[in-house]
Amino acid sequence: MRKLPFDKAKLEEIAKKWPTPFHIYDEKAIRDNARRLKKAFAWNKGFKEYFAVKACPNPHLMKILKDYDFGGDCSSMAELVLCEKVGVTGEGIMFTSNDTPAEEFVKAYELGAIINLDDITHWDFLNHALDAAGVPKDETRWANRLMCCRYNPGPLKGGNAIIGKPEEAKYGFTREQLFDCYRRMQDAGVKRFGLHTMVASNELDPEYIIDTAKMLFTLAGELHEQLGITLEFVNIGGGIGIPYKPDQKAMDLEYVGEGIAKAYKTLVADKGLGKIRLCMECGRCITGPYGYLVARVRHIKNTYRLYAGLDACMSNLMRPALYGAYHEIVVPGKETSGETSVYDVTGSLCENNDKFAIQRVLPVLERGDLVVICDAGAHGFAMGFQYNGKLRSAELLLAEDGSVRQIRRAETLDDYFATLDFNGL
Repeated sequence: MRKLPFDKAKLEEIAKKWPTPFHIYDEKAIRDNARRLKKAFAWNKGFKEYFAVKACPNPHLMKILKDYDFGGDCSSMAELVLCEKVGVTGEGIMFTSNDTPAEEFVKAYELGAIINLDDITHWDFLNHALDAAGVPKDETRWANRLMCCRYNPGPLKGGNAIIGKPEEAKYGFTREQLFDCYRRMQDAGVKRFGLHTMVASNELDPEYIIDTAKMLFTLAGELHEQLGITLEFVNIGGGIGIPYKPDQKAMDLEYVGEGIAKAYKTLVADKGLGKIRLCMECGRCITGPYGYLVARVRHIKNTYRLYAGLDACMSNLMRPALYGAYHEIVVPGKETSGETSVYDVTGSLCENNDKFAIQRVLPVLERGDLVVICDAGAHGFAMGFQYNGKLRSAELLLAEDGSVRQIRRAETLDDYFATLDFNGL
């Protein structure tokens, strides 16, 4: 049974001020985890984690991670602005997008972000966007700018269940396109380069992450040999998973760090490729295990199955409905109860797949019981939506001293109707 950072009494106290459902994040656990990640890769001077903003786009959490020099991995205008507002700018931003609008390229350029191109056509598109924005076309345009390309290895590397086969993914350059684009950038005056890939999501096999680093280190050597490029960094992407299911084992970050360090010595240091910085863009493994969706049982329904209907729905956490994903459910105050039943745990959305769990063994539930859905700290609130007019919930922070504060208020009907034009009806 999952150990929670709060008990039933604490949650009932919180719920008096902020009614369920709400997301709550454990600050101490997030800070401890950030320190652990940095320590695992401390052997690489200049190691940088670019937190995947899409996983949990809340400035209060981003500010916590900034305390550990985490940057921001961004893929949209809103994410760029979020970074700007918390003081993450310049090369603290990795802008990795696809099907990118011109104005987002310009904003990333203005912030001094590392622009990570997704396609060979984007190099010309970026330059046209800068032309239209009035950025000079002389040697100052790319002076001291750090540029990057996203590599898609195709069938050379297997994908995993979430991202799928790399050759079927919409992301990244082929090998031939990659070399061609670096040549074009060199011809335009770019002198600082990085290399990136992202070929897995929620991966729990440490060897997969180590092998990804080896692949990029090898490619860094080939770029150096053929084009004379000495890369400043290699970004091995994110993809480190978390153990959603009780029988799964968390990624051993220390083992991954040691494995990549050995590969770095052989493929980078011993080959004279300079002091390449290692970068990552993890999101899920940073905040995922330390966020919880807290809800209350609203109805118990007994028909062909036993249903526990919550005051939360898939607009608060859509992973189970979207992916069939497993999230552990804890019933505070009944952790040691010997009496159980089998439930489909549902929400109130007019969709039959609005279920947090199917045929899950839980303590016997009653109307009014609090339930805690675990591992909701990444791709939880962030994936929310307003179908059926459902309003997104509040986000709270459980501080290190045990106090709780609101870091995003719950939506209201006024928010929902704010963009509608009722004039003339």
